[in-house]
Amino acid sequence: MSGLGNMGSAFGRLGPVARIVSILGFGVVVFALLMILSPKPEAQDPPRRMPLVVTTPADVRSGNLTIEGNGIVRPKSEISLSPQVAGLVSWASPSFASGGRFEKGDVLLRIESADYENAVRAAEAEVAQREVEVLTWEEERELSIEEYGRFRAREGITTPMDSADVGGLVFRDPQLRAAEASLLRAEAGLADAQLALARTRITAPFDGVVRTKSADVGQYVAPGQLLGTLYDTDEVEIVVPLTDGEAALVTGLWSADARDETSRIPATVRASFGGTDYTWPGYVDRAQAALNAETRTVDVVVRVQEPFEDDGSGRPPLLLGTYATIEIQGRDVEQFTVLPRSALQDGDRVYVVEQDTILSIRPVRLLQEIQGEVFVIGEMRPGEPVVVSPMAIVTDGMTVRRAEGGTE
Repeated sequence: MSGLGNMGSAFGRLGPVARIVSILGFGVVVFALLMILSPKPEAQDPPRRMPLVVTTPADVRSGNLTIEGNGIVRPKSEISLSPQVAGLVSWASPSFASGGRFEKGDVLLRIESADYENAVRAAEAEVAQREVEVLTWEEERELSIEEYGRFRAREGITTPMDSADVGGLVFRDPQLRAAEASLLRAEAGLADAQLALARTRITAPFDGVVRTKSADVGQYVAPGQLLGTLYDTDEVEIVVPLTDGEAALVTGLWSADARDETSRIPATVRASFGGTDYTWPGYVDRAQAALNAETRTVDVVVRVQEPFEDDGSGRPPLLLGTYATIEIQGRDVEQFTVLPRSALQDGDRVYVVEQDTILSIRPVRLLQEIQGEVFVIGEMRPGEPVVVSPMAIVTDGMTVRRAEGGTE
């Protein structure tokens, strides 16, 4: 008791700051003793966490691949309509208007023809005159031959003439040949006049539609002047750029011959109109012989026949300038797998979950990619779960767990 009393007396003699420091020091010593003397917990390994993955079943198929591309519809043939003779436009067809439809051989415009009709009549008169000259000299020749024969009989001449030239002069051959040449020239002039008269009627070279109109009744036109533009409606075409890998999937692309209908490569053209998708059957007409200088792709030309005809389903015409999607029939493949784009890892592998927990890394070869789906060749069974979720660390044979509610 005396000891504690002495300690209390000594603590009491300390100043306020010394008292606070003494209390803190005592607390630190007590905490240290508790940490040293307290029992240590038993060390335990943390629970192992398996990566969670989302999978989709492998869609294994066989048959022809479909190569998809896009392009703008353009006319197969488009021309600038121009006259070959000059004159005043005296008549225009009602079809000769922007958007007007016409058939091959229809008269679209007429040029005033009076001058050309007069030229034909003058040329006909010239031909008639030259025909008379030829007949006259033919008669002269016959008379000369008869007269010469009588002369030789009177003179008792039995030997032939020494010079063929002299004989020709006697028989009026030069004069007859000159008359015949004049007749040929007159006939050529008549043919030219008739041709010019026929050209006063400007006709359609094919079935088509007027895109633009640049002339009308009362306008004077000259040879070569633009009257309007026309395009053919029998067929339209779409240029589809393909990569060299996609082009390699089209069997017979480089030997495609549209003239042989039995060897045409089928294609389907799809376009939207009024919010509804419509399709038109087509075929590969040709592939350009050089890579596109800007895109470095192979330009494949697909054609559609009768694009403006109604097939009875209410389908609209395949209008020029339409942005269309084209599906070209590719080569026949014995087995390939279709997967979401997210399933392809590093461009040449996929992750397959075996026995519901074991991850297997499978090499594949990419054939093509269409609208978020990849077509690959590799060892895969129908329905096998393929990982489509991202994974930070992957090793072959690692254990994973599939997400509940994920695609089976």
